[in-house]
Amino acid sequence: MAHLAGGREGITRFESSVTSISWIPSESMTGPLRVPVDVGIGHYDDTPPDHIDSLEKLRQDDRFRFANHLRAWIEVEGDHIVDNGYAGHGLMGATTLALGPGHVTIPAVSLPDLHAHPVVTETSVTFAQTAGGRTGVPLPHRINRPPFVKIMAPTTWTTLSLTLHVDGSHEFELAGASKMPRHWLYDEDGDVVAKSGTIDFHRWTRETFGKNTPWGGADSHVIVTSAVTALERVLSERIMHEGAKPNIRKLAEGEVLVREGEAGDDLFLLLDGLLAVEVHDEAVAEVGPGAVLGERSILEGGARTATLRAVTPAKVAVAPVDQIDRVTLAELAQGHRQQESPD
Repeated sequence: MAHLAGGREGITRFESSVTSISWIPSESMTGPLRVPVDVGIGHYDDTPPDHIDSLEKLRQDDRFRFANHLRAWIEVEGDHIVDNGYAGHGLMGATTLALGPGHVTIPAVSLPDLHAHPVVTETSVTFAQTAGGRTGVPLPHRINRPPFVKIMAPTTWTTLSLTLHVDGSHEFELAGASKMPRHWLYDEDGDVVAKSGTIDFHRWTRETFGKNTPWGGADSHVIVTSAVTALERVLSERIMHEGAKPNIRKLAEGEVLVREGEAGDDLFLLLDGLLAVEVHDEAVAEVGPGAVLGERSILEGGARTATLRAVTPAKVAVAPVDQIDRVTLAELAQGHRQQESPD
């Protein structure tokens, strides 16, 4: 957290930030409403960067649908908080459609940033900021009165929380978010640290209007998972966008993808949801979207070394064994061993 000298004698100012970037990953849409993407009119988004240098540059390059940058500060005299405030904002992107030989960019509609009244204690202040808006392209959704269908853009948002302490420490969280799209969380240095774990495109297109949004008084719980490694982010792009399109498997909550000891040489990319990694019937890890799994059976003789069980409904891309070279798979396996180590 930034430690800044205050403008008044004896006053110390502490300042920090947290940022979310929201984007549409491959295979996140379902049903008839994904047809424009399938025929090339709309598009999924490229994976966001591991590090943010400039939100405005990312917006100009069409790298996100919207961003939420919560920055806040406190002023401390001795061990007492004497002042505090917000200094961040939301930033909306746009939707680009391919029409004939050209493209049309439709700006999203930004909604006012919502700043919760800071929660002040003797030793800390907690800030919460909601940012987002309505997407650039309206979608049909059902209503309970004639004509029973209304054309309106659904709402997307994130709610970020940031707590600053008098000793200079801080913590943050993704406290709420729309069920679409994917939300990535970045720390004060601009490095990705976490992400939302699930997308529910169906519920998002049916429910996120009016009173079912923070601007109507309701937020939505979000499952948050740790960020995957830089190598896995590279491999996910390769699996989804290079070579043959992978097969997609859907898992119900509790369903097993593979069992420990069984034969198999497929490689898996978790697109959505959470999977538990179980060894000898004990969970040793839990992984979220972007995780690449199954490499050890390829490297170690064809037997699965763990059971992979869906903690939530999940979607998995199945890649052929020859899509990733063995040197890269060995590097991936080493990283997974370190993650699963109790040390």
